[in-house]
Amino acid sequence: MDQKNKDLDKFLNFLSGKSKNTAPSDGDNVIKMSKKGPLNPKKYISLIVTLTVVFAVAVILFANVYIVKESEYAVVRQFGEVVKFERNPGLKMKVPFIQSVTTLPKNQLTYNISEEEINTKDKKRIIIDNYAVWRITDPKALISNAGTLTKAESRMAEFIYSVIRTELGQLKYEQIINDENFDDESTSRGSLNDRVTARVNELLLNDKYGIEVVDVRIRRTDLPVENEQSVFTRMVSERQSTAQLYLSEGDADKRRIEAQTDREVQEMLAKANKEASLIQAEGEAEAAKIYNSSFSKDPEFYSLYRTLESYKKTVGEDTVIILPSTSPYAKVLSGYIE
Repeated sequence: MDQKNKDLDKFLNFLSGKSKNTAPSDGDNVIKMSKKGPLNPKKYISLIVTLTVVFAVAVILFANVYIVKESEYAVVRQFGEVVKFERNPGLKMKVPFIQSVTTLPKNQLTYNISEEEINTKDKKRIIIDNYAVWRITDPKALISNAGTLTKAESRMAEFIYSVIRTELGQLKYEQIINDENFDDESTSRGSLNDRVTARVNELLLNDKYGIEVVDVRIRRTDLPVENEQSVFTRMVSERQSTAQLYLSEGDADKRRIEAQTDREVQEMLAKANKEASLIQAEGEAEAAKIYNSSFSKDPEFYSLYRTLESYKKTVGEDTVIILPSTSPYAKVLSGYIE
């Protein structure tokens, strides 16, 4: 082993052009030069070959190993053909230079579906903007039937658009944009999303694409640009008609309430007048009874009282009365009392 190390040092010194000097002795200050022996190339060639083999083995070893992560599937291909799928994470082996490894995501993915125009049940055109959350359940089926992840997403988008067009084609425009005003669960937005998700999964399962849709959500519904102004004008007209209807109903209710109130007032006044007349008649009868009872006790006083009462009605400021001098009335007016 020491001999090999010495040979290696000689080889390195030879390559660098340096020679190894001998140490000076104390006896004589003469520098002695070491003698260089002839080089043996076979020794160094074997060392280089050994190092090259070790390096090649290390390269092959690292090329043969690949890592499968927790969040992905590994697809092993040999000459372009899929030969193995790795689902479990860890350190795996493959045949170097013959087999290649690609990966597919294992976690949930989001796919934004492009806006599409759809006709509703009442023949109105609307633009639907939605997205889907999906995942790979069988990478082997995906590679066999779809080929690539992009093609699988494309087929999924086609199924989603077809199902949404069918479902929304059975609903009116107001049911789609104002589903909170409807009590029927079949028209609610949440129920619609659930039905679309279930139907799309059925289609994907039938075609064995190896993917599953977790959820489909409608992000926005809007009108085409060319229809916005006409729809706005129609909405204003409808609101004006509704307002006029409310005003007409209000006027009718007002007239009905006023007529009913007037009738009730007239009935109350008639009833009050009737009760007042009865009370007044009873009072007058009671007063007459009292008068009769009082005046019957002194007829002359009663006669005088009636005479005086008649003065109030017959004699005024501008009244001219012509009476004979022998009239009792004239005597009373003159102050003559027998």
